[in-house]
Amino acid sequence: MITDRQQVTDMIVSAKVSKGVKWRDVAEVIGQSKEWSTAACLGQMAMSKEQAEKVGEIFELSDEAVAWLQIAPYKGSLPTAVPTDPLIYRWYELVNVYGTTLKELIHEEFGDGIMSAIDFSMDLTREEDPKGDRVNVVMSGKFLPYKTY
Repeated sequence: MITDRQQVTDMIVSAKVSKGVKWRDVAEVIGQSKEWSTAACLGQMAMSKEQAEKVGEIFELSDEAVAWLQIAPYKGSLPTAVPTDPLIYRWYELVNVYGTTLKELIHEEFGDGIMSAIDFSMDLTREEDPKGDRVNVVMSGKFLPYKTY
């Protein structure tokens, strides 16, 4: 019996390792970006029935696990308030250092509001560089102005 979404994520990651599956391959099968597909498999997005069934086939999941993939998840569920994983911590550090800059520039360009993480897309690519390859991340979120009432 599965009691939470993390158990399904653990099943997926375990099967991914044992089968040698790449996230881009999962994305191709379910017809979404590798970024969204990875987030969904790691428990941050709800899948449609069709997507969940395809993921279930890839990772040989039970019907119960496939059902869990379709439930709206608790998003942003890191294990600690301040991330301890070095890669995730660097993103946390990036927001700590540049967050106020991003806020100022977004407000200056768009006005008082936020960048949506709901109406959002992301593309992560490898950028070859002779001094060491670079991680290129492009994020695009809809601007949502605060309403007056």
